[in-house]
Amino acid sequence: MTEDIEALKYPIGKHQPPTGYDSQKLNEWISVLEALPNWLDVCIENLDEAQLQTPHRPGGWTVQQVLHHLADSHMNMYIRMKFALTEDNPTIMPYDENKWAVLYDVEEVPVNISITLLHTLHRRIVAVLRKLTPQEWERTYYHPEKKSSFTMWQMAALYAWHSRHHMEHIRQLRVRMGW
Repeated sequence: MTEDIEALKYPIGKHQPPTGYDSQKLNEWISVLEALPNWLDVCIENLDEAQLQTPHRPGGWTVQQVLHHLADSHMNMYIRMKFALTEDNPTIMPYDENKWAVLYDVEEVPVNISITLLHTLHRRIVAVLRKLTPQEWERTYYHPEKKSSFTMWQMAALYAWHSRHHMEHIRQLRVRMGW
Protein backbone atom coordinates (compact mmCIF):
# COMPACT_ATOMS: atom_id res chain seq x y z
CA MET A 1 0.00 0.00 0.00
CA THR A 2 2.81 2.44 0.83
CA GLU A 3 4.35 1.69 -2.57
CA ASP A 4 0.99 2.43 -4.23
CA ILE A 5 0.68 5.79 -2.45
CA GLU A 6 4.30 6.62 -3.33
CA ALA A 7 3.61 5.80 -7.00
CA LEU A 8 0.51 8.02 -6.91
CA LYS A 9 2.45 10.80 -5.20
CA TYR A 10 5.40 10.60 -7.65
CA PRO A 11 3.98 9.16 -10.89
CA ILE A 12 7.21 9.83 -12.82
CA GLY A 13 9.50 9.33 -9.82
CA LYS A 14 11.07 11.91 -7.54
CA HIS A 15 13.05 14.70 -9.15
CA GLN A 16 16.61 13.62 -9.82
CA PRO A 17 18.65 16.81 -10.26
CA PRO A 18 20.96 16.52 -13.26
CA THR A 19 24.68 16.83 -12.71
CA GLY A 20 25.18 18.67 -15.97
CA TYR A 21 23.55 19.63 -19.22
CA ASP A 22 24.06 19.80 -22.94
CA SER A 23 22.07 21.33 -25.79
CA GLN A 24 19.96 18.17 -26.17
CA LYS A 25 18.90 18.23 -22.50
CA LEU A 26 18.18 21.97 -22.67
CA ASN A 27 15.99 21.46 -25.74
CA GLU A 28 14.17 18.60 -24.02
CA TRP A 29 13.47 20.66 -20.89
CA ILE A 30 12.33 23.67 -22.93
CA SER A 31 10.11 21.45 -25.09
CA VAL A 32 8.38 20.07 -22.00
CA LEU A 33 7.78 23.59 -20.69
CA GLU A 34 6.45 24.61 -24.08
CA ALA A 35 4.10 21.60 -24.26
CA LEU A 36 2.66 21.71 -20.74
CA PRO A 37 -0.31 24.05 -21.39
CA ASN A 38 -1.44 21.95 -24.36
CA TRP A 39 -1.02 18.73 -22.37
CA LEU A 40 -3.21 20.21 -19.64
CA ASP A 41 -5.87 21.19 -22.18
CA VAL A 42 -6.12 17.53 -23.18
CA CYS A 43 -5.95 16.27 -19.58
CA ILE A 44 -8.89 18.37 -18.39
CA GLU A 45 -11.04 18.24 -21.50
CA ASN A 46 -14.70 17.63 -20.59
CA LEU A 47 -14.07 17.29 -16.85
CA ASP A 48 -17.06 18.35 -14.78
CA GLU A 49 -17.06 20.10 -11.41
CA ALA A 50 -17.14 16.84 -9.42
CA GLN A 51 -14.17 15.52 -11.37
CA LEU A 52 -12.24 18.76 -10.83
CA GLN A 53 -12.87 18.35 -7.08
CA THR A 54 -11.44 14.80 -7.06
CA PRO A 55 -8.06 14.38 -5.34
CA HIS A 56 -5.40 12.83 -7.54
CA ARG A 57 -4.55 10.45 -4.67
CA PRO A 58 -5.74 9.84 -1.11
CA GLY A 59 -4.78 12.90 0.91
CA GLY A 60 -3.65 14.73 -2.21
CA TRP A 61 -4.78 17.89 -3.93
CA THR A 62 -7.84 18.01 -6.15
CA VAL A 63 -7.43 18.41 -9.90
CA GLN A 64 -8.48 22.04 -9.43
CA GLN A 65 -5.82 22.61 -6.78
CA VAL A 66 -3.16 20.97 -8.96
CA LEU A 67 -4.01 23.24 -11.89
CA HIS A 68 -3.95 26.41 -9.81
CA HIS A 69 -0.75 25.21 -8.11
CA LEU A 70 0.94 24.86 -11.50
CA ALA A 71 0.07 28.47 -12.30
CA ASP A 72 1.29 29.66 -8.88
CA SER A 73 4.50 27.66 -9.04
CA HIS A 74 5.37 28.55 -12.59
CA MET A 75 4.71 32.26 -11.96
CA ASN A 76 7.30 31.95 -9.20
CA MET A 77 9.65 30.20 -11.63
CA TYR A 78 9.24 33.04 -14.12
CA ILE A 79 10.02 35.69 -11.50
CA ARG A 80 13.02 33.69 -10.22
CA MET A 81 14.29 33.36 -13.78
CA LYS A 82 14.01 37.09 -14.38
CA PHE A 83 15.78 37.90 -11.11
CA ALA A 84 18.56 35.40 -11.85
CA LEU A 85 19.12 36.95 -15.26
CA THR A 86 19.17 40.53 -14.02
CA GLU A 87 20.78 40.38 -10.56
CA ASP A 88 23.83 38.70 -9.07
CA ASN A 89 22.68 35.50 -7.32
CA PRO A 90 19.50 37.06 -5.88
CA THR A 91 17.83 35.51 -2.87
CA ILE A 92 14.37 34.35 -3.88
CA MET A 93 11.32 34.29 -1.65
CA PRO A 94 10.09 30.78 -0.85
CA TYR A 95 6.37 30.18 -0.36
CA ASP A 96 4.23 27.53 1.32
CA GLU A 97 2.56 25.78 -1.61
CA ASN A 98 0.14 23.91 0.68
CA LYS A 99 -1.15 27.17 2.15
CA TRP A 100 -1.42 28.70 -1.32
CA ALA A 101 -3.41 25.65 -2.49
CA VAL A 102 -6.25 26.40 -0.06
CA LEU A 103 -6.56 30.16 -0.57
CA TYR A 104 -9.85 31.61 -1.78
CA ASP A 105 -8.84 32.06 -5.41
CA VAL A 106 -8.16 28.33 -5.74
CA GLU A 107 -11.73 27.59 -4.66
CA GLU A 108 -13.42 30.46 -6.51
CA VAL A 109 -11.60 30.94 -9.82
CA PRO A 110 -12.37 28.55 -12.70
CA VAL A 111 -9.44 26.37 -13.76
CA ASN A 112 -9.51 27.76 -17.29
CA ILE A 113 -8.12 31.02 -15.87
CA SER A 114 -4.98 29.22 -14.65
CA ILE A 115 -4.76 27.22 -17.89
CA THR A 116 -4.91 30.46 -19.90
CA LEU A 117 -2.31 31.98 -17.60
CA LEU A 118 -0.05 28.95 -18.17
CA HIS A 119 -0.41 29.30 -21.95
CA THR A 120 0.76 32.92 -21.86
CA LEU A 121 3.31 32.46 -19.09
CA HIS A 122 4.98 29.46 -20.72
CA ARG A 123 5.17 31.31 -24.00
CA ARG A 124 7.20 34.00 -22.26
CA ILE A 125 9.32 31.48 -20.32
CA VAL A 126 10.16 29.55 -23.48
CA ALA A 127 10.94 32.76 -25.39
CA VAL A 128 13.56 33.65 -22.78
CA LEU A 129 15.02 30.15 -22.38
CA ARG A 130 15.44 29.63 -26.14
CA LYS A 131 17.68 32.74 -26.34
CA LEU A 132 19.97 32.15 -23.35
CA THR A 133 23.70 32.14 -23.92
CA PRO A 134 25.97 29.54 -22.28
CA GLN A 135 26.94 32.18 -19.70
CA GLU A 136 23.30 32.95 -18.92
CA TRP A 137 22.50 29.26 -18.35
CA GLU A 138 25.06 29.44 -15.51
CA ARG A 139 23.41 32.42 -13.78
CA THR A 140 22.01 31.60 -10.35
CA TYR A 141 19.53 32.47 -7.66
CA TYR A 142 19.83 31.58 -3.98
CA HIS A 143 17.09 29.55 -2.26
CA PRO A 144 17.20 30.33 1.50
CA GLU A 145 15.20 27.24 2.59
CA LYS A 146 17.49 24.92 0.66
CA LYS A 147 20.56 27.00 1.57
CA SER A 148 21.82 26.59 -1.96
CA SER A 149 22.16 28.42 -5.26
CA PHE A 150 20.56 27.06 -8.41
CA THR A 151 21.59 27.68 -12.01
CA MET A 152 19.19 28.49 -14.81
CA TRP A 153 19.72 25.03 -16.30
CA GLN A 154 18.94 23.37 -12.95
CA MET A 155 15.77 25.44 -12.75
CA ALA A 156 14.76 24.43 -16.29
CA ALA A 157 15.29 20.76 -15.43
CA LEU A 158 13.29 21.07 -12.19
CA TYR A 159 10.32 22.81 -13.77
CA ALA A 160 10.28 20.42 -16.75
CA TRP A 161 10.05 17.59 -14.19
CA HIS A 162 7.43 19.55 -12.23
CA SER A 163 5.35 20.01 -15.39
CA ARG A 164 5.36 16.30 -16.23
CA HIS A 165 4.86 15.34 -12.56
CA HIS A 166 1.59 17.24 -12.15
CA MET A 167 0.33 16.56 -15.66
CA GLU A 168 0.71 12.84 -14.88
CA HIS A 169 -1.24 13.27 -11.63
CA ILE A 170 -4.23 14.37 -13.69
CA ARG A 171 -3.72 12.02 -16.64
CA GLN A 172 -3.32 8.95 -14.46
CA LEU A 173 -6.32 9.90 -12.32
CA ARG A 174 -8.44 10.04 -15.48
CA VAL A 175 -7.20 6.61 -16.51
CA ARG A 176 -7.85 5.10 -13.05
CA MET A 177 -11.31 6.64 -12.87
CA GLY A 178 -12.23 5.79 -16.45
CA TRP A 179 -13.06 9.40 -17.34
